[in-house]
Amino acid sequence: MFKFPDHQVAGHQACRGQLGPLTDDSGRFYKPLQDGERGSKEVAFYTMFSSNTSIPGHIHKFFPVFYGTQLVEASDGSGLCPHLVLQDVVSGCCNPSIMDIKIGSRTWHPEASNEYIEKCLKKDRKSTSVSLGFRMSGLQIFECKESGFWKPGKKQVKDFTPEDVRLVLRKFVSSNSSVDSRNPDCSFAHSVYGGSAGILAQLLDLKEWFENQTMYHFYSCSVLMFCEKEPLLEGRASVAGIKLIDFAHIVEGKGVIDHNFLGGLCSLIKFVSEILDSSDESATKACDQSLQSGIQEDIISADNGQNQ
Repeated sequence: MFKFPDHQVAGHQACRGQLGPLTDDSGRFYKPLQDGERGSKEVAFYTMFSSNTSIPGHIHKFFPVFYGTQLVEASDGSGLCPHLVLQDVVSGCCNPSIMDIKIGSRTWHPEASNEYIEKCLKKDRKSTSVSLGFRMSGLQIFECKESGFWKPGKKQVKDFTPEDVRLVLRKFVSSNSSVDSRNPDCSFAHSVYGGSAGILAQLLDLKEWFENQTMYHFYSCSVLMFCEKEPLLEGRASVAGIKLIDFAHIVEGKGVIDHNFLGGLCSLIKFVSEILDSSDESATKACDQSLQSGIQEDIISADNGQNQ
């Protein structure tokens, strides 16, 4: 039984008679092949990448599992349509918080038409792509059972400034991430971003590979960042991870490092690292204040004892 994705935050959505992706109960994601070369290029990339034994195993895990292609009844009612069959990366997650982050200061590939380049340049310059090397394409952040998700509209996300991006990355790991909150507490920063298996460690693993790989250049590709906040709010262990998605504009690297993607990835890593560092400082300050308070109480108690 096919259904509309519950947690899609960017891209074409299968609603109101539009052509978009579908999911099923087995944890698979069905993405309609794009028109022209885009669809065939994405199929070619997945086919080649999934069978490429020179790609380290720990890097393969950052890409959705590829199950081939399949003719599926299109969501817009137009009949059978070829779809990529991929892993639904948030299948099984409970109310996942998700950010779709398009990486690279340049989202157009060298073989693109002048018209397409102009279109991309306009978007890149109006967003944080040029200034930060990445931009938000869409997101949803779980707040609590009562209020559900904060999911800003497409126009709001498109107009994000660098400070908005920083704020959203902080809200992503905060217990007080309501839409009106300008001071997120980042109380889950270590559980989500930190640790040996946290998102920062995963981004650093990916960075190490991009510092050496020269097979592919990833234009207009996104890092999908996700975590479960509901268990954290209840004091339980959570899931946090990243996946690379959207490969319709991959080109051969021809022995050259993909500096466009690598630069954007390094910028994202810097933002996440700064949030972790500030979280450490806040925790240390709170600990010092608690210690000072305890010392003051001990001094007062000692003075009272001497005066009796």
